Amino acid sequence: MLKLYMIRHGMTYGNTQGRYIGTTDEPLLPEEAADLKKYDLGRVDRVYASPRKRCRETAEILYPGQEITLVEEFAECDFGEFENKNYQELSGNPNYQKWVDSGGTLEFPGGESRKEFRERCIAGLNRVVLEAYENQWAEAALIVHGGTIMSILEAYGFPHQDYYSWHVKNAEGYRVRLDPEAYLRGSRQLIVDGRIVRGDSHE
Repeated sequence: MLKLYMIRHGMTYGNTQGRYIGTTDEPLLPEEAADLKKYDLGRVDRVYASPRKRCRETAEILYPGQEITLVEEFAECDFGEFENKNYQELSGNPNYQKWVDSGGTLEFPGGESRKEFRERCIAGLNRVVLEAYENQWAEAALIVHGGTIMSILEAYGFPHQDYYSWHVKNAEGYRVRLDPEAYLRGSRQLIVDGRIVRGDSHE
């Protein structure tokens, strides 16, 4: 079995403002970086991260000295015209109201649809599982975005829950496990063993 630690990046300025931060390449808040340095998560066979700065910095802090493989497909959703804005700034925007009324299922105007985003994230996961299978790794960490985690677990998480039910706070996430051989054959089930709260080790 392959254990995956799926962890959302640490807090950024945009996160504190409730903004839709997707393609905006923000760093971690300095105080957040300092706080994360207090935790020792141990080592894993491989660390993967979204190419966004907030994920790279989180991965470097939580897994110091480990090689980090960047996975382009794990980048956060492109929020289009909602990018780097919060709901107050978008109030009165008819496209935003339509998106809200849809329960967040419509495509982001000028950005990605949830389906496109999910397919992209799954393509990244497929790459991770294949490499883990070929190298016989037992544990890997994915330092990614909240949306990335929600998309993957909505598709393959067990027990099944909808997209927004998988939301996690910054620097938190889920422990999951899967059978790489079965996954690559098409039996794609990620068994969720529990939440990762801030500072949890992998013991």
